[in-house]
Amino acid sequence: MIRFENVGLRYGLGPEILRDLSFSIDRHSFQFLTGPSGAGKTSLLRMMFLLLRPTRGLITMFDRDTATIDKDRRAALRRRIGIVFQDFRLLDHLTTYENVSLPLRVLGKDEASYRHEVVELLHWVGLGERMGALPPVLSGGEKQRAAIARAVIARPQLLLADEPTGNVDPNLGQRLLRLFIELYKSGTSVVIATHDIALMDEYDARRLVLHEGRLHVYD
Repeated sequence: MIRFENVGLRYGLGPEILRDLSFSIDRHSFQFLTGPSGAGKTSLLRMMFLLLRPTRGLITMFDRDTATIDKDRRAALRRRIGIVFQDFRLLDHLTTYENVSLPLRVLGKDEASYRHEVVELLHWVGLGERMGALPPVLSGGEKQRAAIARAVIARPQLLLADEPTGNVDPNLGQRLLRLFIELYKSGTSVVIATHDIALMDEYDARRLVLHEGRLHVYD
């Protein structure tokens, strides 16, 4: 699904913050991405989502060389990916329900075909009473849950989540992890960035560990 070959990344004229990354994300796989604060986890996820171009090396996604595709093809590939950013990126003029259902609207689906599923998912993540609320009145944890719901609602082929349990209590965090695991079981490849060692230790999953700019893979 994704292949990195000798990928390096630097910002401006500074030193490489990521270097010689060579690894792959297989179809129907589940893995944690971890490493100390500042190791480059978010930057790596941004490259996987095609928001950030590498300084060098090759990234292949869905059998396409991402360096040679045009803007429209890049956007089409992104529509196959669900992503949870740390800053949530909800649209302030849309309600919680409208934010979560947005990926389905972009795909051209009729609301009657998805309304029940969106409502059910919002109840699952504890936002059943907040469907009509706008993002500015939501708490940080509520925004995070809305962002997660939006990322998974279209059942993407690949899910990227950046610290998805960081602003919720442990019980809800476990509930959200179960949601990701169910998505994985249904065929989605999942990459969860986290520094929570205790959380990772509860699951027998592959680990991608960033340390001093390099990636170490533990299957």
